[in-house]
Amino acid sequence: MARNPETEPPTEPATESPAASEKGMRPGRIVLVRHGETEWSRTGRHTGTTDVPLTARGEAQAKTLQAPLSDWDFAQIRSSPLGRARDTARLAGLDSPAPVIDPDLAEWDYGDYEGLTSEEIHVTDPGWTIFADDAPGGETATQVAARVDRVLTRVRADLEAGRDVALVAHGHLLRVLAARWLGQSARFGAHLALDAASISVLDTEHDLPLLHSWNTNAAYAVRRHNDLRVRQLRDRFN
Repeated sequence: MARNPETEPPTEPATESPAASEKGMRPGRIVLVRHGETEWSRTGRHTGTTDVPLTARGEAQAKTLQAPLSDWDFAQIRSSPLGRARDTARLAGLDSPAPVIDPDLAEWDYGDYEGLTSEEIHVTDPGWTIFADDAPGGETATQVAARVDRVLTRVRADLEAGRDVALVAHGHLLRVLAARWLGQSARFGAHLALDAASISVLDTEHDLPLLHSWNTNAAYAVRRHNDLRVRQLRDRFN
């Protein structure tokens, strides 16, 4: 029987393999990068398949991500095919290794509600939200969950080998991905706000998936990553 990605947890997050344990290696982490501001994100319009470019502010936001991302050594960088994500990856200095364009990282397809604000939608569909009600003429939460589960499967080998990966994508898509990492349904993403040009880190502890950090801006991400590196060095030499 086919599994239902809306109700069943995804493939287990990377846990420490026997070989990794012998080498004192911890599983790799997933760094999530949401693209910078666009005109539609600034005005609250649902931006799915429409390829809206970054604003000047969005480009500046992406450049501020260079510092917190520069110390990471990624085995994979995967990006949504949409220009706002690809440009964010480029401006943030995520070019080594070259980003893999992954169609499964494209934003939720909002169908009939593409380009509309929540206020406009509520005129004819009171109380609607994407996580609770899906998108008429677009994708369901189940379909988006299936896409992000495939992404997690593609990065699993690197994570199990202790290698970090970066995913550059979109607000609702990354919220679903984080929910699936935590073993929750896609709809749990409603509880995970995610700002433009933010950095989040998915990790494991004692074989359990967790949010190491969530929705951080560039300045905080630098401090958080430096603290983590200090702890890792302390653990290595103590």
